[in-house]
Amino acid sequence: MDQLPRSSGVQLHLTSLSGGRLGPGAYRFVDSREALDEFRERERYWIGDWERVAGPGAIEDQVRFDREWAALRRYAAERGIRLLGDVAIYVAPGSADQRMHPELFQGGVVAGVPPDAFSDTGQLWGNPLYDWRALRRDRYRWWVQRLRRTLELFDAARLDHFRGFVSYWAVPAGCSTALPGRWRPGPGRALFGEVSRQLGRLPFVAEDLGVITPAVRRLRDALGLPGMLVLQLAFEPRERASPHRLERHSQWRFVYTGTHDNDTLRGWYESLDRPRLRLLQAALSSKGIALGEEPWWGLIRLAFSSPALVAMVQAQDLLGLGSEARMNDPGRPRRRANWHWRLPPGALTPSLAARLREVTDEAGRRAG
Repeated sequence: MDQLPRSSGVQLHLTSLSGGRLGPGAYRFVDSREALDEFRERERYWIGDWERVAGPGAIEDQVRFDREWAALRRYAAERGIRLLGDVAIYVAPGSADQRMHPELFQGGVVAGVPPDAFSDTGQLWGNPLYDWRALRRDRYRWWVQRLRRTLELFDAARLDHFRGFVSYWAVPAGCSTALPGRWRPGPGRALFGEVSRQLGRLPFVAEDLGVITPAVRRLRDALGLPGMLVLQLAFEPRERASPHRLERHSQWRFVYTGTHDNDTLRGWYESLDRPRLRLLQAALSSKGIALGEEPWWGLIRLAFSSPALVAMVQAQDLLGLGSEARMNDPGRPRRRANWHWRLPPGALTPSLAARLREVTDEAGRRAG
């Protein structure tokens, strides 16, 4: 993450694109055997496993995606835009990774987190947990290859649930909540040392949200990774020492108006109680920011005013959408449809771009 200028970005999941795909052009290519062979050789660590699980045509689909994505990256780079990816710490149950490499995963336990701000009974994710001893014996090859592929696709990436690399919550399989789980040690610095030896620098952002221990902070800082701040977490009356408080922000951080796990800015603002609203109004006043008739823009300006190196805003917040556009509600998968929101066609207008540019310039976040 070296030599990164003060900047900002828009957070939008790929499935949220209009149509939910890269575009019809992704399927207009006709593969030559040479391209398939080249891709198979370059991605030999994982592509054979994927083909055996996904079936006929799996590699052709990957080649088409690779072409379309590479074209999008070139288009973005020509316009000074970098692409920030996201690496989920765990794989899905029954995924190709788990089916083809069962020796790298534990049996009898699944992933989750203990009680937190989102759920009194914790979050029972149900993902398979890594056997870190087995991975260490193989010099963490699976993780090295996973992150190598990530950096082929993105300029940098956010490491989800970073604290899980220090210690993770293991829940006995078959439990109905995450409460019976317990902490187990993760790989710590050994994993990243191997990744660094094989791949070089570590252009990653540590998702260090939640209850973070000194050990997690030490690992993050030892690796030189920027951590995350969230504007919506900055106004909790009882958490005066929270790193999310604006007066505690530091430069080597990424500040988000909200992540995919939070409500939209509009939905969050409209749900504020009086104590939180007073803290927010005091912060706005100290920056000379007025909310006006569209308070979400005042909140975006507040986030962009942070000393944090990069400020990220959700696409939903640019559009001023309410809680109906929330991407994910952690710990409550049956309460609503998660990961279903899509950007309406034509929603990103020139006037919206001009307004975002004005706010970006005001905060000194536009390079060049």
